[in-house]
Amino acid sequence: MQSRTAKATIYDVARQAGVNPSTVSRALNNPERVNARTRRFIEATALELNFQLNHAAQVLQTGSTKTLGLIVSDVTNPTFFGILREAGRVAAQRDYTVVLVNAAESPSKELASANRVINAVDGLILTSPRMSDPDIQLLAKTTQVVVINREVNGISCVIPDPDRGVSQAIRLLAGNGHKKVLFVAGPELSWMSARRWDAISAACEWCHLAAERIESAAPTVDGGRRVARAVKASGATAVITHNDLLAIGLMHELQNAGVVIPDALSIIGFDDIFGADFTTPSLTSIRSPLGQCGSLSAGLALASLSGTVQDPQTLPLDTELIIRGSAGPWKGVL
Repeated sequence: MQSRTAKATIYDVARQAGVNPSTVSRALNNPERVNARTRRFIEATALELNFQLNHAAQVLQTGSTKTLGLIVSDVTNPTFFGILREAGRVAAQRDYTVVLVNAAESPSKELASANRVINAVDGLILTSPRMSDPDIQLLAKTTQVVVINREVNGISCVIPDPDRGVSQAIRLLAGNGHKKVLFVAGPELSWMSARRWDAISAACEWCHLAAERIESAAPTVDGGRRVARAVKASGATAVITHNDLLAIGLMHELQNAGVVIPDALSIIGFDDIFGADFTTPSLTSIRSPLGQCGSLSAGLALASLSGTVQDPQTLPLDTELIIRGSAGPWKGVL
C-alpha cells in the first residue's frame, strides 16, 4: 500500500483501484464520463492515498482551469454576498472554483482586472459592470461572459426586473397619502440605476404621483448621509434609493437631524441586503433575488462552457416589495 507520507501518483491510484490510469484521469477530471460506482471507488482510493491533482498538469491536459471569475463593482457592498455564495455553490457542483475580483466602481479598473484574470479562468461573471458594452463584447470574444444587473446585446444576462417591486412600492406610497416620490440614484454608469428610475417614473405617472431624481456621490452609507440635505429640501414625503446602503445612511442622517421616520418621511431601499432589518425602524426594501442571480449566472456560464447552451440567454427575475417599518402614512411636514 502507498505510504500516506509519500506523494501518490495517478498510477498509484490506478494500481490500487485495479483500473487503468486513463480511467482514474477521467474519474477525477471529467466525472460525468465514468460510471458512478467506479468513480466513487476511485475517489475513495485517491483519498486513502492522499492523492492530489496537479493543477498545472490538469490545465495542460484538459485546457480548463476549472475556475470562474466573478467581478463585482464594489467588494464591500453586501449586495454581492448572496451572488457570490450561490455562484460558488453551483460551480462547486461541477468541480469549479469561483474567484472574486473587485472593480472598485471604476470602468478602467474593471476592464484591467478582467484582462489580468482572463487567462486564468474559463469564464467571467460580471456583476453590475461599469465598463462599456463594446468592452464587454470584446471580452466575450476571448472567454465565456455572463452579466448580472445589466443587459448587453449578444451576451447572456441575468436581470432582476424592477417593475413588479417598484409598482408594489408606489402603490403602497400612493395608498398612504404621499404625493411626491424622490429617487436617489446610483452611480452614473450604473445601467440598473437608470432602469430603476424608469420603473419609478412610469409607476408614479400611473398612480398620479410626482417623481423627481437626485444624484448621489456614491452608492454607500456615506453617500446616503451626504444627500440628506437635498432630500429634505426637495419637499418629497417619500424616498426610494438605488440601494439599501444609501437608504440606511440617509435614514441615520435625517434621524440625527430630528426627522421622524416614517411619520415625516418614508424611505424605501433596494435589494433587501442582509442587515436591512437591523435599522430602527427596520428598512422597507424592494428585494432583488440576489442568490438566484448568482446560481443562474454560474449555471449559464457552465452550460455554455459544456456546449449545452450556445446562444446568449437573457433571464429576467421578478423583484418584490418587503414591507417593514420605514415606510408608512405621511403624518407631518418634513
